[in-house]
Amino acid sequence: MAEREQLDDRTLVSRIIGGDRDLFTLLVSRYEKRVINYVYRITHRYEEAHDLAQDIFVKVYLALDRYDPKYQFSTWLFRIAQNSAIDALRKKAIIEVPLARPVDDEPGTKEREFADGGISPYRALKNKQLSAAIDSAVDQLPADYRELIQLRHFAEMSYEEIASMKKLPLGTVKNKLFRARNLLKDALGSFVEPL
Repeated sequence: MAEREQLDDRTLVSRIIGGDRDLFTLLVSRYEKRVINYVYRITHRYEEAHDLAQDIFVKVYLALDRYDPKYQFSTWLFRIAQNSAIDALRKKAIIEVPLARPVDDEPGTKEREFADGGISPYRALKNKQLSAAIDSAVDQLPADYRELIQLRHFAEMSYEEIASMKKLPLGTVKNKLFRARNLLKDALGSFVEPL
């Protein structure tokens, strides 16, 4: 089994197409968290990101014979993920309204409180505020910068993979990411605490 995990993506795809379909689970395990994270950053809906990731891997499985091994597998995968997330956003143009009404305290029901062994409420609030500020700052970036930040930091793609996917020179990708990070740094200046 450890030997199979050492196989590179192109070899895995080749063997899957050749009939060793069980290896697809290995590809999924390599990329599942990254795809979910990437899709979440586009849709801003965690459960939807999980559902979309499943759909994306089904699409990938059905289209493996169209993968061109001249390119990185991850580049091809994240292009499918991006297109799927954008399609989902287009279909979600209708505003969702929850039909369930919050249940008021009914007589006889009591909530029990348990001590939380996690981080302090203050730290949790600061983390939540910082996370919201980062999401907001990324959303306000120009579209090309926003996409590069999402690919690099949320999908964890290498500079080379991004350059290949976006059909841009490597230097351009690095330059645009540098500019995007500076814009984020300026936008988040009030949230960064001095050490």
